[in-house]
Amino acid sequence: MMIFVVILLDPILQKPMYFFLRSLAFVDILYISISLPKVFDIIISGNIRVSFAGCFTQMCFFIFLACTEICLLTAMSYDRYIAICFPLHYALLMEKTKCDLLVAGCWMSGFGNSVFLTVFASYLSFCKSTHINQFYCEFKTLMKISCGNTYRFLIVMLLEAFLMGLCPFLLIMLSYTKIIASILGMHSRGQRKKAFSTCTSHLIILLIFYGTLLFMYMRPPSQNSEQLDRIFSVLYLAVTPTLNPLIYSLRNEEIKNAIQNILYVLRYFEE
Repeated sequence: MMIFVVILLDPILQKPMYFFLRSLAFVDILYISISLPKVFDIIISGNIRVSFAGCFTQMCFFIFLACTEICLLTAMSYDRYIAICFPLHYALLMEKTKCDLLVAGCWMSGFGNSVFLTVFASYLSFCKSTHINQFYCEFKTLMKISCGNTYRFLIVMLLEAFLMGLCPFLLIMLSYTKIIASILGMHSRGQRKKAFSTCTSHLIILLIFYGTLLFMYMRPPSQNSEQLDRIFSVLYLAVTPTLNPLIYSLRNEEIKNAIQNILYVLRYFEE
């Protein structure tokens, strides 16, 4: 939330990179607000029950925000690709209108995908068990406790993992392959260091987020799959949204300076 407010208020940070980062911070705020409150309720009160409507509502918003974050991370890799590989055309290619359209497209694709999966999951029949072996409601877990033929649901889940997981990941890897090739071709050591520093934080987040996501939804089932699902879900459910502001702020001098300026202004008005 602090990063969101700082980027919104500081005129120096009104750049495409920070516009995407502000959107990512906002998604992370909503992302953890959907899933973690129920986890805290379970830990504090021991209340492990969730209503049918509450479960599907949580799943709908969770898919919506997770898919939006995937699209935003892809857009951010494209932004870094343009900034490093085409620096002279950056202002033209990443003008405000195009950035607005990219972010709007991320939210729309996340919303559309969420509605589709939630409506599709509503056709599941539950007659085996009402026990969800997970920290939150999600499509894969609901499919495991459903009865009847779940083959078509499995196909949809794998198709979703391919389209919203593997394809964006491959696009990001393609962007960074070209970025690294461009950086290695720079003659100045200082330029190479600066270019690498702007991309390192993004790569760390991507490896954690996509690594856990692809491992959960694209690996073959095993004897310990449910235990592994719970462990890896914590990584992209809580760890990634926690690391996002830390990595992006601690490794970015402009954001650190902006935070210090705002704190200085606040102290000035208090005095």
